[in-house]
Amino acid sequence: MNKFKFLISLVLFCFSFGVYTKVIAQTNLQNISSVNVDELTDQQVVQLLEQAAKAGLSDENLLQQAQGRGMSSSQVQKLQERIKALRSRNRASSRIDTTVNSERSLNYQPDTVSQNYSNIDLFESLKPKVFGADIFKGKNSSFQPNLQLATPLNYIVGPKDQLNINVYGSSLVNWKLDVSPEGNINIPGVGILNVNGKTIEQATALIKNKLSQNNYAINRGTSVQVTLGNIRSIKILMIGQVLNPGTYTLPSLATVFNALYSAGGPNDNGSLRQIEIIRNNRIIRHLDVYDFILKGDQKNNITLQDQDIIRVPTYRTRVELAGEVKIPALFEVLPGETLDNIITYAGGFTDSAYTARIKVSQISDQQRRITDVLEADFKNYIPLRGDKYTIESILYRFENRVVIEGAVFRPGDYELQNGLTLLQLIDKSAGLKEDAFTERGTITRLRTDNTTEIIGFNVKDVINKVVNITLQREDIVNISSIFDLRDKYVVTINGNVRKPGRFAFSENMKVEDLILKAGGFSEGASTNRIEVARRITNGDPASKNSSVSQVFSVNIDGQLKPADANFVLTPFDIVSVYSLPGYEKQKTVKIEGEVLYPGSYTIKNKNEKISDLVARAGGLTASADASGGSLRRDNFAILGIDKSKSDTASINAERNARISRLKRYYKDSTNVNTDTAQLRNNYVGIELDKILKSPGSKTDLLLENGDIVRVPKQQQIVRVNGQVLYPSAVVFDKSKSFNDYVSNAGGYSPDALRRGAYIVYPNGTVQSTRKFLFFNNHPPVKPGSEIYVPKKAPSRGNLIQNILGLTTGIASLGAIILGIVSLNK
Repeated sequence: MNKFKFLISLVLFCFSFGVYTKVIAQTNLQNISSVNVDELTDQQVVQLLEQAAKAGLSDENLLQQAQGRGMSSSQVQKLQERIKALRSRNRASSRIDTTVNSERSLNYQPDTVSQNYSNIDLFESLKPKVFGADIFKGKNSSFQPNLQLATPLNYIVGPKDQLNINVYGSSLVNWKLDVSPEGNINIPGVGILNVNGKTIEQATALIKNKLSQNNYAINRGTSVQVTLGNIRSIKILMIGQVLNPGTYTLPSLATVFNALYSAGGPNDNGSLRQIEIIRNNRIIRHLDVYDFILKGDQKNNITLQDQDIIRVPTYRTRVELAGEVKIPALFEVLPGETLDNIITYAGGFTDSAYTARIKVSQISDQQRRITDVLEADFKNYIPLRGDKYTIESILYRFENRVVIEGAVFRPGDYELQNGLTLLQLIDKSAGLKEDAFTERGTITRLRTDNTTEIIGFNVKDVINKVVNITLQREDIVNISSIFDLRDKYVVTINGNVRKPGRFAFSENMKVEDLILKAGGFSEGASTNRIEVARRITNGDPASKNSSVSQVFSVNIDGQLKPADANFVLTPFDIVSVYSLPGYEKQKTVKIEGEVLYPGSYTIKNKNEKISDLVARAGGLTASADASGGSLRRDNFAILGIDKSKSDTASINAERNARISRLKRYYKDSTNVNTDTAQLRNNYVGIELDKILKSPGSKTDLLLENGDIVRVPKQQQIVRVNGQVLYPSAVVFDKSKSFNDYVSNAGGYSPDALRRGAYIVYPNGTVQSTRKFLFFNNHPPVKPGSEIYVPKKAPSRGNLIQNILGLTTGIASLGAIILGIVSLNK
C-alpha cells in the first residue's frame, strides 16, 4: 500500500511539474502589442518566417499566434500584407536576399503544425535588441581567463595555490610548494613561511629573505624565481538582475567579465552600465560594459578575489533608437548623457538617414506624445525614460535631375544646370546613335500636381538647331531606335540544310548567304527548285482565289559561288530546300528467332516482301512455329510515312494525347500501361505460314524501314492476365476452353468485364469476345496466346440511384402509353 501511495504521489508530482513548466514557459513569452509592423525591416520579417518554419507553422498559424500575443488586428493585417509581398517578390525573382534560405522560410508551407512551438519565442526578432546584451550570449565570446599567462606580479597568493620556487646559480634546487589553509608554505630545510594575502612580488621578497637567513647566497651568485603552479579556485556570488544568479566557482585569475558570462549576463531588466563589484562589504568598482564595447576599455574589469560579490542593479533609463542608424537597439542612458551620446553608441547614422530632425515618442502622463529634436539640439537634449527615437530616411527625390533614354550612347541621369536645353543634354549623353529615329522624340514632364504630360519634338530640328527646348526638373527624354518601332526582321530556312531555323535578316542577303548561315546543304539536298515564299500586302479580301504568299523558284550553284543573278531576300521570307528526287537512305529490317541466319538486313528493292526476307535469312529452322510469326512496325511505317522524310514531333504528340485521354477515363492511371499499349499498337497481324506457302500474295507485306520479323519456337503455354484472381501461365491443352484457362488463373475478379475479354495471338492479331443473345462467344485459344480480361469502367453512380432512375423511366413510359391508349378509345 505504501509503494502504491508513493507511485501515485510521484505521478502527481511529475504532472504538476510539467504543467508548471508549461505555464512558466508561456508566461515568459512577452507581449508584442507595442510592435509596429511599419517599422520592421524585411530582414526582421524574414527571420520571423524562418522561426515559424522551424516550428512547423503556416502563415495563418503565425498570424494567429501574433494576435494571441497582443498584436492588434490592424497590425496583424499589415503583417499579413508584408509576408504576402515578400513571398510574391520571392516568386518573381526565384529567390530573396542571400541571407534567406527560401526553402526553409519564404517558400516553406508546412501541412501540419509542430507540437513543440509553444516554448519557442517566435517573435524574438520583432523586439528591439538591448545594446550590449549579446556579448554574454555569443558562443565565441566565453571570456575564459587565460591560465597560460606569465604570473602577474600583483596576483594575491592564497590557500590552495601552488608556488614553484626555482633556485639556480651556486645552488640548484626546485620546489613545488602548496599553500596550506593557514596561508603557509613549508620550505624544505628552511622552515615555514606565511604568504597568505601577499602579492607574488611580496612573496618572492619574503622567500629570498628566508633563504638568505639559511645560508643561501642570494644575489651573490644565486638567484631565485617564484612562479605560480596550480591556481586555486575562488567563489564568487552573483546577485541582482543576472540571468542565473548564484554562487560560482572560478579560477583565481577570473575577472568580472568571466563571472558575468558564467551567470549568463544581465537579464532584460539588468543594467549593463552600473555593475557593482563588492568586496568586504563595500563597493570597490563600477563596471560599464559600454566602455569595453565602444572603446575596448577594461580598466574596471578587475581580477576577482574569493568571496567577491557582483551585483547587477536594474537599469534606470533606457531609450530606443530605430530606423536609419547603424545599430538600432535599446540603449541604457546614464545621468548627464545626451541624445548625441546615444547616436554615437548606435554607430552613427546610415548613409540614407535624414538627420535634420528626429522624431521622439515620449511618455506624457497617461499617454504618449510626439516631439521633434532638431540636429542643432542633439548635444543638449537629455533622453527621458521610455523615449523612442525614429530616424527616417531621406526622400527618394532629386532636386536637379533630368533623364535621357533610348538611342543615345550614354543614356542615364544627368544634372539639371541652369538653362539646360535638350540639345545640350543630347551632347552630354555623347550624341545620337546611328539607329536613332529622328522624326519624333518625346519629353515626359512632371507637372506641379505630380501628373505627367508628353511633349513631342522633331529630333532632326533639335540637332539642326531649328528648335530647342529648355528642360525642367525630372524631365525624361526618350529618343527611340528604329529597331524599337518595328518587328524584328528575320528570315526562315527549312528542309535539307544542316541547321534549319530562323536567322536575323540583313540588307542584300541572298539565298546563298542564308544557306551558309544554316550550315550548308545536308546530304541529298537538291540545289535546284529551291522555293522562296514571300509575304504579300496587296491581297484581295473579296476573292476566294486571292494569293496569300508569293512563291519564287530559285536554282543556285551547289558550291554557293556568288553570281550576278543571285536572288535577294526580303524580311520574313521562308526558304525551302528539298531533297533530290532519287535520293534514298539505306533502310534496314531485322529478323529474329527460328531462322538460319537471324540479324539485320538492308532492303534491296522497294518491292521486297516478308517472304524475300525469310529466304535471305536461310529459311525457317525445324522447331519454328510459322503460324506464330509476328511483324513489329512503328507508327510511321504503319501510316505509310518515311521517317526520314517526316516531322515525327506531331505524331508523337498525337500518341501522348491519346494516352492522356485514357488516363483521364481511367482515373487510376495504373490501368493504362503506356509501354504495353505502344508495343501492342506496333504489332501487325500476319499469317507467316500462309505467306511462305504463297509468296507474293496480298498478305505478303512490303518491308518498311525498321520492321522486325520474329519467328518463335513451338509454343506450349497460354498466358492469362488482367482482371483474374491469379494471373498466370497455363499449359496449352486442346481440350480446354476459354473459360477453362480463366478458371486455371483463379477465375474472374469482381471487377472483370467478361464480355470485353479478348485474345492476343502470337502473330499479333487480336480477337474479341462476341455476344450471342445472353451468351458470350469466346474466341478459340491457340498455343502462345494471351488471354486478357479488362476492368469494368468506373461506375457513374451507386446501384440504388441507377435502379431508381431505371424504374422511374419505365413508369413514365408506361404512363405515356396508357395516356395514348385512353385517347384512342
